[in-house]
Amino acid sequence: MFRTHYSNQITPELNGQKIRVAGWVYEVKDLGGIKFVWIRDREGIIQITAPKKKVSEEIFKLIPKLNSEDVVAAEGIVNFTPKAKLGFEIIPEKIIVLSKSESPLPLDPTGKVKAELDTRLDNRFIDLRKPEIMALFRIRSSVFKAVRDFFHQEGFIEIHTPKIIATATEGGTELFPMKYFEKDAFLAQSPQLYKQIMMASGLDKVFEIAPIFRAEEHNTTRHLNEAWSIDAEIAFIEHEDEVMQVLEKLVAYTIGYVKEHNEKELKLLNFELEEPKLPFRRITYTKALEILKDLGKDIPWGEDIDTEGEKILGQYIKETYDEDLYFLTQYPSEAKPFYIMRYDDKPEICRAFDLEYRGIEITSGGQREHRYDILKAQIAEKGLNPESFDFYLKAFRYGMPPHGGFGLGAERLIKQMLNLQNIREVILFPRDRKRLTP
Repeated sequence: MFRTHYSNQITPELNGQKIRVAGWVYEVKDLGGIKFVWIRDREGIIQITAPKKKVSEEIFKLIPKLNSEDVVAAEGIVNFTPKAKLGFEIIPEKIIVLSKSESPLPLDPTGKVKAELDTRLDNRFIDLRKPEIMALFRIRSSVFKAVRDFFHQEGFIEIHTPKIIATATEGGTELFPMKYFEKDAFLAQSPQLYKQIMMASGLDKVFEIAPIFRAEEHNTTRHLNEAWSIDAEIAFIEHEDEVMQVLEKLVAYTIGYVKEHNEKELKLLNFELEEPKLPFRRITYTKALEILKDLGKDIPWGEDIDTEGEKILGQYIKETYDEDLYFLTQYPSEAKPFYIMRYDDKPEICRAFDLEYRGIEITSGGQREHRYDILKAQIAEKGLNPESFDFYLKAFRYGMPPHGGFGLGAERLIKQMLNLQNIREVILFPRDRKRLTP
């Protein structure tokens, strides 16, 4: 192996021992009788110090010829000394150039020369060499680990539903069509129908973490055409608030996990992560419209709360209660999909909720309609053909328990958690209207 230790694994206990390190050339200095090369790996920087009297002539001549971002491996003796910038250095016995980098670079990995987001995304492999960008994706990795840990601890079973589907989940306007042999098919915009079918299986509590695809023609800082969704469905519930309780615990657990396990990354980002208090505030849709009206934003009852309204409401909640996360509940039935259950005594209102984080919706969910005849009627009422949903409706004819669930946008959660400006920052290779490569 070219590497025995990452930079953060070099401890005083290794003083005087021979190790191997590898990475990208970060900086080279030639001071005549002594030469330096700093190597960057995923954990930090390593100083290689080459005094003329202590290293071979081959190494001494090689170091000045190294270029920024060359890939190298070095073997040598660890020396802890206050003279070294990082507190330690390696006196090399061998340096191998594994790969040369062309010059000039398309992007400055030190971050000294700023680059536009498009340039960074076109050269994502170099963009990730910047510690603060790598930090975002280490945090993303922690988020997905925390989510899985939480669900397993809570007794959920992980499932995997198809991403090539025959019919729309909520309607055909957001679907990417594709040819599936001799049939027409679509990329899945949600695992909604399949995770509901699982509620008739006896699995009771399921979750899935998978990509979703939405053909919305947008160009905003909060939308992607390919994103990752964290979905859950729970059987035998009596009220949508039971689903909300699971969701708020999941989000709080995930934020707490990142705060505990990603101190280094948060420090690199110069960001202090606040853990939310449970339970999250609940605000009805009607109450939200009243608050917005008082703040000068008038939205007719029944219409969606637009981006501006969400932002105003988020600022109000923060200023009034010092809270970043809150639920919006009891939406108009006409504003939500066919599978959401309506209140029997007020059918114009349904058992749906959204979870908002700093004025942006990160989750939608609710209690589902599990009664076959009512569900079928609601499909038709939304202008959809019930026959297109035969595979889905079949599960409701043979014993479907009351159930509910949610879909949490992973990128939106991370974006809002870190208070970033653009959702493209937290996905490796974003897919939007204009970006299909790399």
